[in-house]
Amino acid sequence: MKADDFGFGTQIRKSPYFNATVRWGAKGFSVYNHMYIPRDFGNPEQNFWNLVNDAILCDVAVERQVEITGPDAAKFAQMLTPRDLSKMAVGQCKYVLITNAEGCILNDPIMLRLAENHFWISLADSDILLWAQGVAVHSGLDVTIGEPDVSPLQLQGPKSGEIMQALFGDSIMDLKYYWLRELELDGIPLLISRTGWSSELGYEIYLRDSAHGDALWERIMAAGAPFGLKPGHTSSIRRIEGGMLSYHADADIKTNPYELGLDRLVNLDIDAEFIGKAALRRIQEQGVTRKQVGLIIDCDPLKGPNTTFWQINKNGATIGKVTSAIYSPRMEQNIALAMVSAEFTELGTEVEVVTNEGTMHATVVERPFYDPKKKIAAA
Repeated sequence: MKADDFGFGTQIRKSPYFNATVRWGAKGFSVYNHMYIPRDFGNPEQNFWNLVNDAILCDVAVERQVEITGPDAAKFAQMLTPRDLSKMAVGQCKYVLITNAEGCILNDPIMLRLAENHFWISLADSDILLWAQGVAVHSGLDVTIGEPDVSPLQLQGPKSGEIMQALFGDSIMDLKYYWLRELELDGIPLLISRTGWSSELGYEIYLRDSAHGDALWERIMAAGAPFGLKPGHTSSIRRIEGGMLSYHADADIKTNPYELGLDRLVNLDIDAEFIGKAALRRIQEQGVTRKQVGLIIDCDPLKGPNTTFWQINKNGATIGKVTSAIYSPRMEQNIALAMVSAEFTELGTEVEVVTNEGTMHATVVERPFYDPKKKIAAA
């Protein structure tokens, strides 16, 4: 297919890598942050094996950046999140939650600190640019909020380090997990971070001038060819194995951090009055009525991810929903993330899941399902 064969009109933006991904075999796209994201390069199971055995390059320009600059940038960044940023160094990245006044989650992005008064928020799928600009209006803080010309790629998999070494030389191997570095490649301005949405060793390559999108894609694919690099898409199999959240599926504007077991991302003891602080203190004191769990679903291998929330029953009553489910060919099991009533979260609890194929037996288990300590990504 040609690049022009895809499209719903000009209101859905195309990334600087769009034409390259079509040339390299992208067959289908979905929409994320008002942009096209490649979701089909053929067999998703093969994409998974390419990721965990070698490396894949993914167009994730949909991870739009909210840029915060100005004398009060650090204070404003802290206002947006309950995670303590006081020790966040220049050059560091942090996984954070953006919460509203009710203590619920609007986004779960990566925050990057480029300079003392310069931050990026690398977004999941929701309009945090509008939220941040609205918060800034009456904040009394001297900040500028905008969206820069920045388009990330993800290079993920066990051979991604060798490919980065081929591109940038030996010095890139010193880049630590959740740290960043500003570099150039053949005159192309970039920011590199040791992050990614795969739970594998990986890097995100932030292009800082969209005119170079095609050239950057081809340069990376050429450098990666000797290492088995393939074009790919973010793997639902691997991210569910790793217990990674997909916003609008596993969390939304009615979900709070405590329901997800993300207490570590909430610090109620800091002096800063971040948005949602009073509500989060109240939730912590009262406890939650539901929690996220892992499930193993006993049935034939699922043919793909669930596209609706599946009802979970216990003793004839509905107790929750499956938010993300997939068959893991490595684990040879159907694995799922689910939100259930708090009294049914004990490991080993048996429940029933109403799938598209009928009602199936399932068991509550630990999550993440694979490499729970993130040793692979952090190595």
